[in-house]
Amino acid sequence: MTPDQVTRRAVLKSLSMSAVAGSVLRAISLQAAEHAHHMIEAEKAGTPTGAYTPKFFDAHAYKTLQALCETILPADADSGGAIEAGAPEFIDLLTSENEIYQAKLGGGLKSLDAMCTTRYGKAWLECAPQQQSQMLDLIAYRNNAAQDESLTPAVEFFAQLRNMTADGFFTSKIGIKYLGYKGNTYLPEFPGCPPVPGL
Repeated sequence: MTPDQVTRRAVLKSLSMSAVAGSVLRAISLQAAEHAHHMIEAEKAGTPTGAYTPKFFDAHAYKTLQALCETILPADADSGGAIEAGAPEFIDLLTSENEIYQAKLGGGLKSLDAMCTTRYGKAWLECAPQQQSQMLDLIAYRNNAAQDESLTPAVEFFAQLRNMTADGFFTSKIGIKYLGYKGNTYLPEFPGCPPVPGL
């Protein structure tokens, strides 16, 4: 085993320690998440096509994951979205090393497809945009689970996915730039807060 493999495994284990907490940034450092993004970038740079190869999700599940991430955090005029930030890759990499994520996210994607098949006769990815939206409206709100307990696993899945998508986005270069974070910068003086008009 090479030092790179040991480092990768150690980082992924530290990232996956937060499985119960929901959002990875509630339990790990920004530095560890940044390291995961660097690992993904290095993998992409080392392939002829510059593509990421999913570690846990099969082709269909990974396409569904990408579409869901894009729906949660789409690109806009100010910034790229979850896809450009590498959120699906981030989620897949973490999931590949964490059994709780595997059960919750892998099972959640299968459950989403099963619910859509029951309701619309096809998997979520093949549904019309309006049908996709209706299904997400059903599982995006905890109040729906309070009224129908059978929705609880689907609602918990989507909450986990939403948290991880945000974590993947806001720990990426695009997300950090979007926040306007400048890093540790030396200030020769601290001017204080700007004056508030009218006070």
